[in-house]
Amino acid sequence: MSLRVQYPLTVFYDASCPMCASEMHAIKALDAQGRIELVDCSAAAFDEAALTGGGYCRADAMSLIHARDADGRWLVGVDVFEAAYRAAGLEAIARIWGSRRLRPLLDRMYPWVARNRQRLSRLGFNFLVRLVMAAAIFRASASASHPR
Repeated sequence: MSLRVQYPLTVFYDASCPMCASEMHAIKALDAQGRIELVDCSAAAFDEAALTGGGYCRADAMSLIHARDADGRWLVGVDVFEAAYRAAGLEAIARIWGSRRLRPLLDRMYPWVARNRQRLSRLGFNFLVRLVMAAAIFRASASASHPR
């Protein structure tokens, strides 16, 4: 699908969810060009005014991941993951999120995962996300130090 996103991308996510926090912090760690800004919607100090312009409220941002690009364009759900992984230099994973074939399945699965994210974290999916992201970080650093 390949979204047209103007960076920086401000990602509104739930840092109280271990699975979400692990994934977003790993993506941010790979963001060598500073193209991603993370905003924790679960924080007591979160200012809902940050969501103005998109017609969203805190409850929206806590139910599904949201992001706003530099042009003020809003992304929700799977589009956010595609753009964030691309910004982090994880093009192969971004292509999975944007795949025309997988997109119908991902669009149906993601809301369920989002609704059950805390439970999934308690069941160990947080550990799985950390392993996948650690492998992605390792591969990215290995290819950066050994260009072809």
